[in-house]
Amino acid sequence: MFAIVTIAGQQFKVEEGQEIFVHQLEATEGDQISFDQVLLVEKGEGNVTVGKPTLNAAKVNATVLGHQKGDKVIVFKKKRRKGYRVKNGHRQSFTKIKIDSIAV
Repeated sequence: MFAIVTIAGQQFKVEEGQEIFVHQLEATEGDQISFDQVLLVEKGEGNVTVGKPTLNAAKVNATVLGHQKGDKVIVFKKKRRKGYRVKNGHRQSFTKIKIDSIAV
C-alpha cells in the first residue's frame, strides 16, 4: 500500500514504515503529525483511488525523528574579464519523518 501525499509543498510517494527527508517542518522531535492532502492511494494489486484534487477521507500519519542539514551547495558567480567573482555556500534544513500509517 502506498500513497502520494503533499508535504511542505512537495509531493512524495510514501509507504508505511518509510523514512523520508522533507523541508523543515515546525515540529519537535518525537511529535506525531498528520497530512491530509492525499492525492492518490493504492490499496492492493491495481486498486487505485485518485482524488479530485485530494481524497477527503484519507490521512497519512507520521512521527518526527529529527532535524538535519543537507549537503553544502556552492554558488559561484563570475563575469569574465571584469574581475568579478562571488562564492557563496548554502545548506538546506530538512526534517526526517517516519510514516506510521496510511488511513483511507
